[in-house]
Amino acid sequence: MKRQAIVIGLGQFGMAVAEALSRRSVEVLAIDSSSTLVANAASIATEAMCLDATDERSLAKALPARRDVSVCAIGEEHRDASIMCTALLRQLGSPRVVARANNDMHARILTMVGAHQVVNPERDFGVRLSNQLLYEDIKGELRLGEGVLITEAVAPPVFIGHTLARLQLPSRFGVTVVAVKRRSDGSVELPGPNTTVEQGDVLVMVSKDSAVADMLDRC
Repeated sequence: MKRQAIVIGLGQFGMAVAEALSRRSVEVLAIDSSSTLVANAASIATEAMCLDATDERSLAKALPARRDVSVCAIGEEHRDASIMCTALLRQLGSPRVVARANNDMHARILTMVGAHQVVNPERDFGVRLSNQLLYEDIKGELRLGEGVLITEAVAPPVFIGHTLARLQLPSRFGVTVVAVKRRSDGSVELPGPNTTVEQGDVLVMVSKDSAVADMLDRC
């Protein structure tokens, strides 16, 4: 059975989430109070509905309890609506609610009314961009959860020719290498202790916030 998701709020962020889920074969119900945005989403979502997500009876028509996840992507200009929508999704039995926040206070309120996960896409992007501006070797970052990142970075020169066991990255820096992209042939390798880092390799690492940046500073 295909997974099902609701995405509420079809601004730039919500549309991006809806499109990305659809590309991964998730059945997406896209919702907004704007008929224009709903019409735009109709081509990428399984279904699109125009309704007021702050009205309990209207939102109940989306059957959130039957979906795997509900995303409240309502933007900053409608903060009160995002809080009300998040609370209603929980009351209507959604098994997982992910809500978009615009600042720390907003995030705390969304958590208090029942959001299982709160994201701040603008802040997260700013952090990722700042790291890439400061460290040219960082190619990309993906947040796994609160304070946990997956980072792709070119191996520092001091790593070249050494095995991961010898480098001792988990104990020295709190960084774990989970994959190695080889420059030589473009292959991706799941590394072991005896994997040797080669010139130009891209390391895919899991760590806490700033651990990879701190490692690059020290290397």
